[in-house]
Amino acid sequence: MAEDGFIIIRGAKEHNLKNIDLKLPRDKLIVVTGLSGSGKSTLAFDTIYAEGQRRFVESLSSYARQFLEQLQKPDLEYISGLSPTIAIEQRSSGANPRSTVATQTEIYDYLRLLFARIGKVFCFRCGQPIERQSSQEIVAKITSLAPGTDIQILAPLVRGRKGEHKDIFAGIQKSGFVRARVDGKVHELPVKARLAKYRTHDIEVVVDRLTLKDGIKGRLTDSVETALKAGKGTIIVSRSNPPADLVFSENYACSRCGVNYAEVEPRIFSFNSPYGACLECNGLGTKIKFDPELVIPDRAKSINEGAIAPWKRGGRGYILYYRWLIRELSSRLRFGLDTPFNKLSKGTQSAILYGSEEFVGNKPFEGVIPHLERLFRESESDYLKEEIAKFMTASACPLCKGARLKKESMAIRINGKNIWETTLMSIKEAYRFFDGLELSAQEMAIGRQALKEITRKLKFCIDVGLDYLTLDRKSATLSGGEAQRIRLATQVGSGLVGVLYVLDEPSIGLHQRDNDKLLATLKSLRDLGNTLLVVEHDEATILSADYVVDLGPGAGRAGGEVVFAGTREELLKDKGSLTAKYLRRELKIKVPESRREWKDKKILEIRGAQEHNLKHIDVRFPLGTFIAVTGVSGSGKSTLIDEILFRALAQRLYLSKEKPGVFKKMSGAEFIDKVIVVDQSPIGRTPRSNPATYTGVFNHVRDIFAQLPDAKVRGYKPGRFSFNVKGGRCEACMGDGVRKIEMHFLPDVYVKCDICKGLRFNEATLAVKYKGRSIAEVLEMTVEEALDLFNNIPRIKNTLAYLYDVGLGYIQLGQPATTLSGGEAQRIKLSGELSKRQTGNTLYLLDEPTTGLHFADVAKLIEVLQRLVDKGNTIVVIEHNLEVIKSADYIIDLGPEGGDKGGELVGSGSPEELIANPRSYTGQFLKKVL
Repeated sequence: MAEDGFIIIRGAKEHNLKNIDLKLPRDKLIVVTGLSGSGKSTLAFDTIYAEGQRRFVESLSSYARQFLEQLQKPDLEYISGLSPTIAIEQRSSGANPRSTVATQTEIYDYLRLLFARIGKVFCFRCGQPIERQSSQEIVAKITSLAPGTDIQILAPLVRGRKGEHKDIFAGIQKSGFVRARVDGKVHELPVKARLAKYRTHDIEVVVDRLTLKDGIKGRLTDSVETALKAGKGTIIVSRSNPPADLVFSENYACSRCGVNYAEVEPRIFSFNSPYGACLECNGLGTKIKFDPELVIPDRAKSINEGAIAPWKRGGRGYILYYRWLIRELSSRLRFGLDTPFNKLSKGTQSAILYGSEEFVGNKPFEGVIPHLERLFRESESDYLKEEIAKFMTASACPLCKGARLKKESMAIRINGKNIWETTLMSIKEAYRFFDGLELSAQEMAIGRQALKEITRKLKFCIDVGLDYLTLDRKSATLSGGEAQRIRLATQVGSGLVGVLYVLDEPSIGLHQRDNDKLLATLKSLRDLGNTLLVVEHDEATILSADYVVDLGPGAGRAGGEVVFAGTREELLKDKGSLTAKYLRRELKIKVPESRREWKDKKILEIRGAQEHNLKHIDVRFPLGTFIAVTGVSGSGKSTLIDEILFRALAQRLYLSKEKPGVFKKMSGAEFIDKVIVVDQSPIGRTPRSNPATYTGVFNHVRDIFAQLPDAKVRGYKPGRFSFNVKGGRCEACMGDGVRKIEMHFLPDVYVKCDICKGLRFNEATLAVKYKGRSIAEVLEMTVEEALDLFNNIPRIKNTLAYLYDVGLGYIQLGQPATTLSGGEAQRIKLSGELSKRQTGNTLYLLDEPTTGLHFADVAKLIEVLQRLVDKGNTIVVIEHNLEVIKSADYIIDLGPEGGDKGGELVGSGSPEELIANPRSYTGQFLKKVL
């Protein structure tokens, strides 16, 4: 069957899949689509990828297997035709501060090699070029001088050092030399004049004096080798006409400053190696230090009003001691404790923060910041260190200025640029720089292979729409879509054939304008002879697929079935597929009948935003409206919203220590009392977390169970009905419902607990029932079923009604958080916000909330967001999805391009106003859906 050109799956039952059978064509672009929670990721990742990976691991020896992550066998009857599988998921790139775009794509490895092999070495002190030559090359250069030239071969021993240097002269004589040049004058040895002890001197030994002519080469070679030995690899050739000194070196050494370079190898360009990393910051580029802005957060306050934030904390004894210290200092330096801090003199402010020579008690005043530094250094308490760390921030390393490398590494250049300067370029600029590099024939012969790999990898990144990223961009700051496309570019570059690639929504974070590039990349992978299985909702991707699998018909328990499997042409004719109805425009998300009038609203305004690529822009956010922030990838959307707007408001409202990006002024913040980020991160990290615990419903359910007659008779409190604490839970499995059996070099096996049969609670707890349902049965219920059961209890009914309204009626109350999709997690958070008492002054920030959402889910999401705005709140979404953008009241469009050519405010206003803007790419695409 495998030879038949198909991947055949029978009886797939993982998670919510309902015993499905599929026959997928190999070497094709296959799209798996369907509602959020219908089982797409379960099929693609937890079944097909997991089985392919498991089979690969099982093919290894038992010794090798013990070092690898062991994967569970998916719940399916049969699968054949599987190729080796590679998953390119939409996970974040991790928080390693050393990982950058250049290191992740392996471009940096080739850059290090290129700079080590063809880089020009310069002195980092004086900027003079430094060359290394063999003794034969030095002799060849000397003999190229005009015949008849009188020269002296000198070996430098002292360069710009103070002292009388008697031992140097004694050593010269002992070695058999008879002359030395001291400060430019030749003396017979011993030198009669005494050198000035406190002046700097240059001393060179005269190895030979000769006139260039035929037959002199043998003597010249001997003299050069002797001089190189005496001068430790450096010689000076002094000629008389015209008078000049020519410096030659076997090593990379500056003749002017005496700066020596060790061997120039790739490792000296690595900020992860002690040979290349800056000694001050160990290659991180940043230093954590105390920030005066955090120590004195409000400079308009006086010291008596609590201006010194760290000295308001601690026990009563500490606070009294600090007060006494500052009181004593104020009497010595004569400043008022009731004077606002910003009105104190600069000298007084410095004395308070950094210390003074004035004695307070029996020692000089230490200063608030040195005191915190000492406490942080000496304390063994993790809690105290954590508290002190709240007054610290990361800033650029003072030695390397953020470059991460030693100054020696930074002085090696290609075409005038060092390795750090090349990583500051965007991928597009770097491609142009390296593609147009002008090298000599010898340099090209040496660097051709490394250069070819660099330009090839840069081109792949451009092809997947990442041309705006800079090479030094930290991996931790990349969105899930960007990180995935970097991995995709790396895979395209690997040129593998016969592989099954499983991708998770690669179009996320990509503007419609750049979608064609991504699709061309996916097709090039397919054309190499690979199979691509892509979980996707993007219309253009679905219509570009060779084969489409549509799962549904609903989500959760109502999903897990194959609604359609076939070619895109067959899909468009299918009557049962919800996806097909949206593609045929039988169903569509309607344009709002009327938009909220924003011109008479209160305004939140950011003026002079200039972080990263933002070009000093002024942006207005009309409050009480639905705002979409749009623009091509890399135009500055996340910088404006996440790094400036959110951080500035968080600092104002919550005294956050994260510094906002650079901007001049913010006005209108007084109209906001809360700022909330609603993202797609999981609602919990462990299977113990679930929708019932996250929304708080479980607390009310446990309270009801504790008030039942059976529970009161037995003396049960609400804690009895928790699977996290002793008492009511099954102790055999600790409330997990499953037990782990370690199999050493085989994967751990999880079996249903044989005591509680997977119900998590003990028999006595399960005996207490509400309307015939035990606590375990309540957790097994869907939101829709629980609404009927608790219809008469407002506290529970209201919360569950909001979950139902956001389209989550199908999820189970006790469903582990780890099995929820990103879209489901986000909607659970939104339902929580809807259920709160509204002040009407909340600002909600969402970054691409449509990730993982089907057309029908997007319609529900828009409905929820509009309800939040109807309550007087403000919604700001960063989005590429045209359905969301067309539903907004106000659009802020950044661009026109990404990277350096972006960061401008292209336009702002209603969607109808934006489509009339010829500079807006978003407007051009929006025109098609309005």
